[in-house]
Amino acid sequence: MSATSQTIRISADNIPVRRSGQVTIALVGTPNAGKSTLFNRLTGLHQKVGNFPGVTVERHVGSLQVEHQRLELIDLPGLHSLSGFSQEERTTADVLFGRQTGQQAPDAVLAVVDATNLYQGLYLLQQLLELGLPLVVALTMSDAAERSRIAIDRDKLSELLGGVAIHPVVATSGAGIPGLRTALGNVADQAPAAFQPVWPELFEEARRLVGGEVGTLKLAAVARDLVDAASAQPGTDPHQAPETVAASSAAVFNGSPALAQEARIRYGWVRNVLDQVQSRGSGVAGLGARVSEFFNRPVPGTLSLFLVMAVVFQAVFAWATPLMDLIDGATGSLSAWVLGTVGDGPLGSLLADGIIAGVGSVVIFLPQIVILFLFILLLEDCGYLARAAYLLDRVMRSVGLSGQSIIPMISSFACAVPGIMATRVIPSRRDRIATILAAPFMTCSARLPVYALLIAAFVPATPVGFLNLQGLVLLGLYLFGIVMGIATALIMRRTALRGANATFALMLPEFRVPNPRTVLIQLLGRVKVFLKRAGTLIFSVTVIVWALLYFPRYDIDGYVEPRQRALSSELSEDERAAGDEAIENLGAARQMEQSWLGRAGRAVEPAFAPLGWDWRITSAVIASFPAREVVVAVLGTIYAVGDEAEQATLADRLRRATRADGSPLFTLPVVIGLLVFMALCLQCAATLAVIRRETNSWRWPIFAWCYMTGLGYVAAMLIYQVGSRIT
Repeated sequence: MSATSQTIRISADNIPVRRSGQVTIALVGTPNAGKSTLFNRLTGLHQKVGNFPGVTVERHVGSLQVEHQRLELIDLPGLHSLSGFSQEERTTADVLFGRQTGQQAPDAVLAVVDATNLYQGLYLLQQLLELGLPLVVALTMSDAAERSRIAIDRDKLSELLGGVAIHPVVATSGAGIPGLRTALGNVADQAPAAFQPVWPELFEEARRLVGGEVGTLKLAAVARDLVDAASAQPGTDPHQAPETVAASSAAVFNGSPALAQEARIRYGWVRNVLDQVQSRGSGVAGLGARVSEFFNRPVPGTLSLFLVMAVVFQAVFAWATPLMDLIDGATGSLSAWVLGTVGDGPLGSLLADGIIAGVGSVVIFLPQIVILFLFILLLEDCGYLARAAYLLDRVMRSVGLSGQSIIPMISSFACAVPGIMATRVIPSRRDRIATILAAPFMTCSARLPVYALLIAAFVPATPVGFLNLQGLVLLGLYLFGIVMGIATALIMRRTALRGANATFALMLPEFRVPNPRTVLIQLLGRVKVFLKRAGTLIFSVTVIVWALLYFPRYDIDGYVEPRQRALSSELSEDERAAGDEAIENLGAARQMEQSWLGRAGRAVEPAFAPLGWDWRITSAVIASFPAREVVVAVLGTIYAVGDEAEQATLADRLRRATRADGSPLFTLPVVIGLLVFMALCLQCAATLAVIRRETNSWRWPIFAWCYMTGLGYVAAMLIYQVGSRIT
């Protein structure tokens, strides 16, 4: 592919003209510049998330009403330059150039620039000004800049930028937002800023090389397209300097890489502007800067990381217990009311034992998930997660990954799907696939209900110093997932994905107070996703499982009544009640054993017998492969149908569960093996689908499923076999 063919995409003549009616404004900024906080402040709950057509990059769109005009804001992925190589950076550039499939160029741009980091912000801003679109600058972190004694001459800066409007804002508090809203309402009717880029002779030569006068050719696009011309060839890597790039660089840039030449020129301009508009006062650094400097040190930073993790997992159990008890009580009362109102026939059993018991057994863990999400969002918004990435960078490099893999893996603690999607920021395909394969090992929110159920049932809440044993076990499971993910990445980078490590650049923001509005909006979004899964996928699975357990019907009365009549008349009233209950439970167990699910579970039970599982555990695990949290729902349905003790919690029922010979089912080796299996096995159809989409191949999701499931099976088998002989 020739360089000439590439220029057709970037000509200003190809940028669509403004549409009538609604005005579209692109929100663009560097990572950690406060862009998402500003987006949430401007749009509130009037926003939706989708994907850009043809790619897997998320598209955040919100609406803003200014007087009688409705504006559409597109929150584009953060980037440092329009010349970037990652999928998210390319998508942002394509949207701005009007070459994204199904997406017209925006009518205007809202450039988000961090006042405490003008050096990086002005680099991107220079490129945005060259687009020739109406533009407004939101100068975020203005309060932090003032505390750090950074003075910015906004009038001079506006003059050097061609008269562009600059609005200092504090997105967390809302300061400056009214003026920015007014400016956005008028921006589409304004002429582009009179910014005159400096076109060195070498870039004039580049213009001639790629086709001469083709409209207003953008400086970033020249350098980028010279690389694209070669990287479009099959089997090439943009980091390897293919022959076409080398030839173009030799002809135009005296052998230097095109992007390196662009960076030298742009940063030279940035330094010149900063000398004229920015001054730093002397004095003691701000509190945020001092705290940041302290936690950037290896020892305090690492200790704080483990302390924060310990506090989070202690809170997940300690804070959530009262709300979980409340939900559990409400679920039990609702089931009892339904059975009393509808009766214990098929309809009553479906409602009480299928829907309420199944979905309720998952919803009960909503308080724990909310607490976990809340901590993650608070740590992200205050800037701590960026430090966690920085602290773990050396560890990641030791296993063959770059620091760019850290943020996707941290994101996977909420859910592997967005974590895998976050790997788009990794330019190296080898690093990206290795990170994708490691991400599902991170303990996501779907594993939390399973962990919480088994830990609450079989791990005592014994104090261990100022901590407790349950929280420590949960922390251990999270650390186990991290170790296995890193080990997997190491194996892959030493075998099938061998290659050099990519570079990693990360801007560390100062610590700041989290914005409650932003945290609340994102928290509500996460809760909505969880409840949607509980109301759709889990609801469907529990109804199916109930039907498989309920049919065909066994003559329970014919089994129970003769045996109850045969009880000795010499028994006391309490002894007779206990005997009646035991016989009724045996009858319910007979119903489960001869049901369709019982028959299927018994058919595959031999394959899982080496793990110590009976047909009930096997059925629950197999039914949960679409989504691992369904394990709890299926166990809730199985033991609701099989246990007439209405007031008993699911944890109590698991503790009382026995085998056919009367021995306990959930022994310590079985419980540990099941926890390890759930930590390793890939039980998530959505994760497999997103791996297929992100790698554009079925090879990697099939490999991931076989590898993780096989690993979980072998580990659980070894734990049970060895543990049974020791205990």
